[in-house]
Amino acid sequence: MTDLLASMQAALGLPTTPIPFSGEGALPSAFAVTELACASIAVAGQASAALICQQTGRLPPLEVDRRLASFWFATSLRPIGWSVPPMWDPVAGDYATADGWIRLHTNAPHHRLAAEKVLGPCLDRADMASKVARWNKTELEQAVVDAGGCAAEMRSALAWQAHPQGRAVSAEPLVHFAQTDEEHHKPWLGSVARPLAGLKVLDLTRVLAGPIASRFLAGLGADVLRIDPPTWDEPGVVPEVTLGKRCARLDLQQPDDRATFEALLKDADILLHGYRADALERLGYGAGQRHKLAPGLIDVSLNAYGWSGPWQNRRGFDSLVQMSSGIAEAGMGWKHADKPTPLPVQALDHGTGYLMAASVIVLLTQRLENGRGGSARLSLARTAKLLIEQGAGRRDVLRPEDANDQGLLVEQTPWGPAHRLQVPMKLMGTPLQWALPAANLGEHRAQW
Repeated sequence: MTDLLASMQAALGLPTTPIPFSGEGALPSAFAVTELACASIAVAGQASAALICQQTGRLPPLEVDRRLASFWFATSLRPIGWSVPPMWDPVAGDYATADGWIRLHTNAPHHRLAAEKVLGPCLDRADMASKVARWNKTELEQAVVDAGGCAAEMRSALAWQAHPQGRAVSAEPLVHFAQTDEEHHKPWLGSVARPLAGLKVLDLTRVLAGPIASRFLAGLGADVLRIDPPTWDEPGVVPEVTLGKRCARLDLQQPDDRATFEALLKDADILLHGYRADALERLGYGAGQRHKLAPGLIDVSLNAYGWSGPWQNRRGFDSLVQMSSGIAEAGMGWKHADKPTPLPVQALDHGTGYLMAASVIVLLTQRLENGRGGSARLSLARTAKLLIEQGAGRRDVLRPEDANDQGLLVEQTPWGPAHRLQVPMKLMGTPLQWALPAANLGEHRAQW
């Protein structure tokens, strides 16, 4: 835990001081997943404490609950009388090829269509498996990617380290910070209880790291407005990640919606985005244009495979990065399994999400001091490198019922009532609390 926490603190420019952790229990894994959960939540809390100290002269004590951190890295929601839709498309998953394993990510309809463009229409998993089995894994991965889809062959950690993209990611920092020349002198409008009150966060992120970051910011009082394309949906995670936010839709191909987006951006303090590295540029909203529209903007972004190397613009998700980077292959050996064994939760997403939130708060603290905006870039693949370097995990079993004594809170959602777990971060005088329940995508108007 100490090395992992210190690495995150150093990457964020925070003091490498110990943070107390309470509670027992861990997620069983070949890797230190619970340690990643605790450390990433802790640095988000530490950044918050540093902001409060800058403004008040008092550094509030911080503590993180190991058990609750583990649960929040899976889900914080326990529906009462209803169920969250499945997270995965029926044919998404791992398949045996002629020479190994590959993962196909087909949750988005256009990603499934891309896979079927290569493989042919697939009725079900058995049909998909019979088609995949005829392919070489490397050739199929490339064919699906070329068709606009998402796929990753299972590689070992050594193979990934030798791969051009693995080498590129290894050379990148965990968080890449940069400051801008424009200035934005806005006073702190928050309080100890709500340190981010008065800040507008324009959230362009989707499954899953970015929404985790904006959920944390909303919990500290920020006004978060999430923007999605007209037809996008992610029903398996929406009840989990829209807590505290308003959710609207815009089509950035349409002139009227572009004008609305630009008006929103001009008034935003913080922009979060998780598009591929070249996507906003192709829409006409490259970094230069964003800062021209919103001088002093805090601009924090992530992608899957890093910001340099041949795959920097490749589509990717947590589960695919686990396959590419050696995590799923190492889990297979650790569990003595005959198929890829991923992490027990989408830990790369969650860990990167809290690191994003911490990066926002670090940049905000700097802006309050010098008036200058800034940017931070993170990637799932670089978080994977950090986790792999941390070493072995634990074989403890953390059961859902272990959370039942943690003071479950009732939340009234559009789908029905649900219990929301108590938060794992305890920052004295600054409770993480959300003014709005989780919401459907597109439920609100695109306005501050």
